[in-house]
Amino acid sequence: MSLILDAAVVSDLGLVRGNNEDSAFAGRRLIAVADGIGGMPAGELASEIAIRTLAPLEDERDVTDPVSRLRAAAEAANRSIREATETDPATDGMGTTMTALLLAPDPGVTGTIGLLHVGDSRCYLGRDGAMSQITKDDTFVQALVDQGVLSAEDARHHPRRSLVMQAVVGQDLSPACEVLAARIGDRFLVCSDGLSDIVTDDAIARVLLSDLDPRTCGERLVRLALDAGAPDNVTVIVADVVERAGTSGNGPT
Repeated sequence: MSLILDAAVVSDLGLVRGNNEDSAFAGRRLIAVADGIGGMPAGELASEIAIRTLAPLEDERDVTDPVSRLRAAAEAANRSIREATETDPATDGMGTTMTALLLAPDPGVTGTIGLLHVGDSRCYLGRDGAMSQITKDDTFVQALVDQGVLSAEDARHHPRRSLVMQAVVGQDLSPACEVLAARIGDRFLVCSDGLSDIVTDDAIARVLLSDLDPRTCGERLVRLALDAGAPDNVTVIVADVVERAGTSGNGPT
């Protein structure tokens, strides 16, 4: 027996933005969200570069160290963004968040997942009826929370809550990486801040921990963001860890 991801991606412009700077990939072994920064059209280009660089990992079959593969892809995307900005001054300042999970093709009832995170696109894990956030935002307000200057609740409403302190921008890059043990029944959520900035963790958990299938769950989460005003693009991937037989996935969006 081997494990794969039964994953679905749902993305929406939101109610304010005229373009979608989010890009995503939801496959059977790889899920990733990239949220572009730098304004139209540069943000869209940066996030597209990130996902295009990550996507080939879906088809690699000899992955024994998923974190190393994710890190190499992030560095490659970083170089591509730097080269693009050097070629076209109109894209100067563009960048993207990058949050990705890669499941190593190990046989057995548990699996190894590599996590890479840069920016403020979050990853949550639903397990045994509880949800936990397994990434920490690379943001100005999160630094204030860490210093005890700001409460987590106040950070949600801070005027500079979207100020990202690290992103894939073609400069020095130090992504947060982690190896996770995955097991059948785990449910992962990777989302852009269009969800997590305006929908509370309690509300997210109620939907994520429900019995809804991944696509319906993703649609409900996006609806929560839309009902709250959706001032930003909102992209979510919901992925269940399942046995190989009887699963499905979605490609890049």
